[in-house]
Amino acid sequence: MQKLVALYKQWSGAEPYNMTKLPGAGSNREYYRMTSATGESVVGCIGTSRDENHAFVYLARHFTKRQLPVPKVLAVSDDELRYLQTDLGSVSLFDAIRGGREAGGRYTLKEQELLRRTIRELPNIQLRGARGLDFSNCYPQPAFDIDSVLFDLNYFKYCFLKATELDFHELKLEADFRLLAKDLTAADDTQCFLYRDCQARNVMLASSSQGSPEVPFFIDFQGGRRGPYYYDLASFLWQASAKYPHKLRRELVYEYYNALKHYTEVPSPHRFVERLSLFVLFRQLQVLGAYGFRGYFERKQHFIQSIPPAMQNLREMLAERNFPYPYLVDVLNRLVALPKFCQIEATASRADGYKTTDNNPYKPHPQDGPATFSKYDAQGPLVVKVFSFSYRKGIPDDESGNGGGYVFDCRSTHNPGRYEPYKQLTGLDEPVIRFLEDDGEILTFLDSVYRLADAHVRRYMQRGFTSLMFCFGCTGGQHRSVYSAQHLAEHIHQKFGIEVRICHREQGITQTLQVL
Repeated sequence: MQKLVALYKQWSGAEPYNMTKLPGAGSNREYYRMTSATGESVVGCIGTSRDENHAFVYLARHFTKRQLPVPKVLAVSDDELRYLQTDLGSVSLFDAIRGGREAGGRYTLKEQELLRRTIRELPNIQLRGARGLDFSNCYPQPAFDIDSVLFDLNYFKYCFLKATELDFHELKLEADFRLLAKDLTAADDTQCFLYRDCQARNVMLASSSQGSPEVPFFIDFQGGRRGPYYYDLASFLWQASAKYPHKLRRELVYEYYNALKHYTEVPSPHRFVERLSLFVLFRQLQVLGAYGFRGYFERKQHFIQSIPPAMQNLREMLAERNFPYPYLVDVLNRLVALPKFCQIEATASRADGYKTTDNNPYKPHPQDGPATFSKYDAQGPLVVKVFSFSYRKGIPDDESGNGGGYVFDCRSTHNPGRYEPYKQLTGLDEPVIRFLEDDGEILTFLDSVYRLADAHVRRYMQRGFTSLMFCFGCTGGQHRSVYSAQHLAEHIHQKFGIEVRICHREQGITQTLQVL
């Protein structure tokens, strides 16, 4: 501490007027906000690894020369164990999007724009940052290679997989690990700066000239090295605690892909998504290894709490894609099916307070009132049906005989069908989605629908009812009603984990979202 104060005095000419320790994260580094008598502040860092500090200082100075959005290094001690950097404030992207995260992935337009702005800036760091960079200064190694991949995969095996006591054949698993490592490092897309720890916590939103905290600055890149750009995109968008919904995640991948075109030649969209999926798989195994070590062995609660959403990410990915590693996929499918993870996931996914404490996801939590509905459990789980339709062709029939449930009229909201560019599209297409969400009326409309639907679904689950229906109508059953039906269906499925059947009647489209 005193040596850090001495460094500050050497740099500024006086001791700091005030010094406050900043909250720590996952590393052993200590950060202090050091303020002068005139109120100007810098951040001082004390690290335990000279090599790690050297990597950060070198990278920060290199990025500053490239005019990239990173903190500027102001002073460094002779032993490189302490340094001073510019103070980027106290608002991280993680803090700024807290509302959407705590709402179970319902991000506001402002929060979504912050995410887009950040993801568009990432290729700038990765590609322009790599130009002229001497990777021999990176820590602990200069490049992403097969050995580093195998290290992380074995980290997952020893620190997480073995701790679950799941039975597996170690040599068969090792063979698939090697195949995955070879595939991850085989392409010619590795000549960029791999940030490695790219996540919302490591993006600071420094104030703009108008005082609005919206300019993304990247921090904590001391573990970076040469490697493929897919890695950082997977790290950012599949961060376990972020709860990005599928649609937003897809939009952010699209934003990144288009931004990447400004810096390098890009593969076809199909090839890009195919490569990205491998890194998403790898990243999920890597973070589970870290959570296992930090949580199970170091007993850090933050990491234990991150395991359920990470397992859910892995569960969804295995359901969506066919990976060419049969034994690894078999082990992972058995892993996500372990009762303790199914139970944890069911509890964690109900952010609205409808929680379970056993294997029956329909048993009410005590806070919902006395447990008087258990006699209905045998009737089976609730299935929700959501329709979009055209009023010209009438309201959909309810085959269950329950009378049809809720019917919402979307015709009060702005109609994209009036405009030529959207006439051949539907509410499932990106241009229409952007039109509706930028306009904002449909979001206000759905906010009220969500509150009503949530209360009704929860009550039906408590009472053991098996069928509930929501219908959205508009003029042609093509734009607003399709958008609204799809979003309510995804909202209910994500929040309650129950089966939701979607029917866009006029488009001839049906979809079933299975029980989580």
